[in-house]
Amino acid sequence: MTDRYQSPLSTRYASEYMLELFSADTRYRTWRRLWLALAKEEKKLGLPISDEQIRELSEHIEDIDYDCVREREKEVRHDVMAHVYAYGKAAPSAAGIIHLGATSCYVTDNADLIIYRDALTYLRSELLSVLSELYRFADRYKDLPAPGYTHYQPAQPVTVGKRAALWMQDLLSDLKETDFALEKIKFLGCRGTTGTEASFMDLFEGDGGKIDRMNRALAADFGFEECFDVCGQTYPRKLDSRILNALSSIAQSCCRMANDIRLLQHDRQLEEPFETTQIGSSAMAYKRNPMRCERICSLARFLMTDAVNAPLTASSQWLERTLDDSANRRLSMPEGFLCADAILRLTRNVASGLRVNEKVTAKAVNEYLPFIATENLLMEAVKRGGDRQKLHEIIRRCSMEATEKIKNGEECDLLRRLAEEPGFGFTEDEIKAMLDPRLYTGRCAEQVDAFLKKIAPLLSAPEQPAPRIEL
Repeated sequence: MTDRYQSPLSTRYASEYMLELFSADTRYRTWRRLWLALAKEEKKLGLPISDEQIRELSEHIEDIDYDCVREREKEVRHDVMAHVYAYGKAAPSAAGIIHLGATSCYVTDNADLIIYRDALTYLRSELLSVLSELYRFADRYKDLPAPGYTHYQPAQPVTVGKRAALWMQDLLSDLKETDFALEKIKFLGCRGTTGTEASFMDLFEGDGGKIDRMNRALAADFGFEECFDVCGQTYPRKLDSRILNALSSIAQSCCRMANDIRLLQHDRQLEEPFETTQIGSSAMAYKRNPMRCERICSLARFLMTDAVNAPLTASSQWLERTLDDSANRRLSMPEGFLCADAILRLTRNVASGLRVNEKVTAKAVNEYLPFIATENLLMEAVKRGGDRQKLHEIIRRCSMEATEKIKNGEECDLLRRLAEEPGFGFTEDEIKAMLDPRLYTGRCAEQVDAFLKKIAPLLSAPEQPAPRIEL
């Protein structure tokens, strides 16, 4: 236990991978890797940097003296310069060339880009895992009839698998948005205080070609194919907006799925996983609350509102640089990623253990099927020579009478009422023969089959391992 506040995302919800990726150690070691890469490229391009300096920088990537950093930052009120100072203390021969030609955003922004890229790549793999679980579920239940609902009122039956396919379709759109965000992440490079590269024009004596080679090499060192074409001191904050939009989309889809499950669990048609020793309520021992789906919805609400931060920040950047983005981004970006991670972990857990209560579902279908079947009965009765308008009136009147019986807590007797109508022309047994629920689910099973076949190659591709955190 601790007497200091800790984010629930780090203590309860997010994965170890994501917590390590957004940790202070990962961030500051990445800064040192960036300073080392800059020194190496500057040396290659002719600046007076020795092998000994490079060696010493290489040997001190991980041993960050945080006490030294804290004390120095108290003096200079600048986190990057405090880390430059501590790195120089660890590698004294190289102290004079650390951060040469750079501005703070060289390490802060490029480190963020590296971390965001790796985080999105990890979330992409989590999305695929959720889709794989739902794929198996949809395939298994593609032809199991279930009540359909419009306005949360009973409507034509669907199948359990068809409903899962709808969830999957939303998540596939999120996968595309994630891929789009990944495609748009470029490296900032080392561009100077206002993005003009003026400091490097001095260092390289006006040779712009060397500057371009340096930035291309730095990008490649960290796995990027290109740098942003133009920039101010920072990378464009529009990118943050694009990233958080993708994370918000994930939250929206998972929340929609979780809400559907919560509604269906109320009717006991569907249930999220429930452990044998799990306690549903501190007071009501019989309870089986859908707490995982409720947690998904709760976290999703946080993430969807968190995504508002990025457009507000992007739209308020002044000219080449303003620092009112910094404190907001320190909160909104990591918390957004950790929250998306938590949501996907919960969604995968739910999807992998969804329980369908088939008898309850069948009972729910059969309760309303007589009403749903009346349109088909009407068509068949007309084929037998009946008058469509008179038949329609018989169905309307009998349906209203049967509905009143249901409202009084009695059994639905619509089939008997219709069979007793002389003008309807069907016996009760003939009507019952037309009440196979699969006759009323349309092309659900066929639609699910076609959908799963279409996305199978995506899910059968070799699983990509989570990106390695290089320290």
